[in-house]
Amino acid sequence: MFRLFKKIKSHALNLLLISFLFSGISAYAVEKATPENNSVLTDMVNPGYHEKPAWFKESFLDLREDVQEATANQKRVLLYFYQDGCPYCAKLLQDNLGQKNIADKTRNNFDVIAINMWGDKEVTDLTGQLTTEKKFSEKMKVMYTPTLVFLTEQGKVALRVNGYYAPNKFETALDYVRGKNESKITFRDYIRKFIKKSSSGKLHTQSFILKPPYNLQKLISFPKPLIVLFEQKKCYSCDELHNDIFRRKETIEQINRFNIVRLDMWSNEKLVDIQGKTISAKTLAKTFKINHSPSFIFFDNKGSEVFRIDAYLKSFHTQSVMDYVASGAYKTQSNFQRFIGERADKLEAQGIHVDLMN
Repeated sequence: MFRLFKKIKSHALNLLLISFLFSGISAYAVEKATPENNSVLTDMVNPGYHEKPAWFKESFLDLREDVQEATANQKRVLLYFYQDGCPYCAKLLQDNLGQKNIADKTRNNFDVIAINMWGDKEVTDLTGQLTTEKKFSEKMKVMYTPTLVFLTEQGKVALRVNGYYAPNKFETALDYVRGKNESKITFRDYIRKFIKKSSSGKLHTQSFILKPPYNLQKLISFPKPLIVLFEQKKCYSCDELHNDIFRRKETIEQINRFNIVRLDMWSNEKLVDIQGKTISAKTLAKTFKINHSPSFIFFDNKGSEVFRIDAYLKSFHTQSVMDYVASGAYKTQSNFQRFIGERADKLEAQGIHVDLMN
């Protein structure tokens, strides 16, 4: 369609300070490349506004037209939800798209459209409704940045990535979607097949994890809310979760507010699910579409999922999610990013320094 004008990018500089506060709220789906790379967070600082590649599509944000145009060019649409001041957005742009082979693969197969989760630009969503970037982000339940939503030719979600994926895993996601594999194989099975990872190779045991056999239907009736934690043996992020995050005093204080069941997402171990049906842990993981390990599913005492962590988070963020659920704040504050910012302010006011990257 012929356009009379193009919209001009706005960086919303007056929101930069707010963005800094929220920058640590990005989800970190981290896959470490080598044993020597003990943490991908060592160089993480607030980058402020980060320039996006010039080849990102300069979209009018009519997403239906974007899908049609991409299809006509034998591409698919990739929605990139970001916020200024997000260190992992910068890392995605620098470390992933800064590699020519990954950038070329992305550019040649996808029209990448950037959406500021706090922005006020007009968006025509996939149903034809006129809205704003901010409201569209809320509708899409964007809790973390970056969030990547890959769309099919019909405007359906082919794959959703909550948080940062390291280059090898990110490229595997690109291959999965460009190959139109969503109708053939789940991403969790695809990535298990094509990515080789080194780790401790074991499931960690900790005293607060309930002992099997598990009956989730009974556990949801207990006074404490329930966490079902999905892990796997070959998982660097699981190693760090247990060897660092779960050993911190502040984390233990939050953990004690929950009952925690830990499942191997590939195991045939039997359990009773929320509905009272006996199934395997592997089947339950597939039912909940678990693509990342570790993943946390939070349930209320009615058996409803109220929140999940399906990307890698550092200590403060993990503790904040637990507080968000255990306190019941999710019932009144639907925006987790606002909750975590308010929580950080309260702790600082009490003289407790908050390191968002720790």
